[in-house]
Amino acid sequence: MLLSARRFCYRIGGCKTDLYALYIQVRASTKATAVESLANEMGDIALRIEFSRINRSKAIFHDIYASDDPRAYFSVLGDLDYMIPDVAEPVVRQILAAKASATDLKPVVLDVGCSYGINAAVHRFPLTFGGLRHRYARREMRAISSEKLVSLDRNFYAAWPDVGLASFIGLDVSARAISYAKSVGLLEQGIVADLEKETLSTDSARILRSVDVIMSTGCIGYVTEKTFSEILDATEKQPWIISFVLRMFPFESLAATFAKRGLVTERLTGATFIQRRFRDAEEFESCLASLAALDVDATGLESEGLFHADLILSRPEADARATPLEDVVTVASGRGRPIGPRYVHVESKEGLQVALEP
Repeated sequence: MLLSARRFCYRIGGCKTDLYALYIQVRASTKATAVESLANEMGDIALRIEFSRINRSKAIFHDIYASDDPRAYFSVLGDLDYMIPDVAEPVVRQILAAKASATDLKPVVLDVGCSYGINAAVHRFPLTFGGLRHRYARREMRAISSEKLVSLDRNFYAAWPDVGLASFIGLDVSARAISYAKSVGLLEQGIVADLEKETLSTDSARILRSVDVIMSTGCIGYVTEKTFSEILDATEKQPWIISFVLRMFPFESLAATFAKRGLVTERLTGATFIQRRFRDAEEFESCLASLAALDVDATGLESEGLFHADLILSRPEADARATPLEDVVTVASGRGRPIGPRYVHVESKEGLQVALEP
């Protein structure tokens, strides 16, 4: 109930209180809160619109997550020299080692956009995305049912020594991918949810309470701070957040969201991480245009026909001060990997042309 615009005084415990002044303060505070809430909502909408615009010409892979097993996933992405799980893994291992050293506990990792649990597979076992791709490309493996493959994969992963520094929880919109990853033992628990459109269920929120580290190797650009806010609301601790973000996607809004929760954000300088080749000329040129709009130089990176991601780490300020990111991570991977044909720019009489380089 709003007070009328008259000045009232009330004596409480011998102290004279100006209720009108109090009303003005409360009303101003309420307005400020409402404005901040509206600003946050508008910022979230703006980021989703911006991500949607950038994604307009980016390859769509929804179908590969609709299967009961990862054979289509490895086939389609493998044909584009998808490598981010492999090039990210040594860095993830270093960060998890630093986190474990700081707490003397084995971290619980939430993999956002985990799909079939591949990040958990290459971290926990001496395996690579490339090696797994060849496994599923065998004609013997392609001929069997999903049920049989899941049974074989369960035994396959159980036969390897677990060298992981963390246990994994997965979050993805694909129920089938989560089911597979849990069934073969890659994930301890899995959550099926689209947190851009819905809120966490009570059971899902309970699963996230113990999370120490949140990681993503490709979902930013599809998800915004709305997803991460839902996750952070459910955690009991201040987690570390490992983000491999394609350089064409702005991160400032996410960093601001994390800062409100007491997390500082560091971007690793002097290194990028290859995700995959461009699917076609349209995707190639659209990415370069998005980078140019952000005033990001693509020379020698995306201009060579490959998506590149930055490593961004968000964590409590005390942790960042104790061990800066440059002291945690050493990088020497990615660029020397053999790859297939790439889209590149070539100078010609007609100007800059797109060419497919073998």
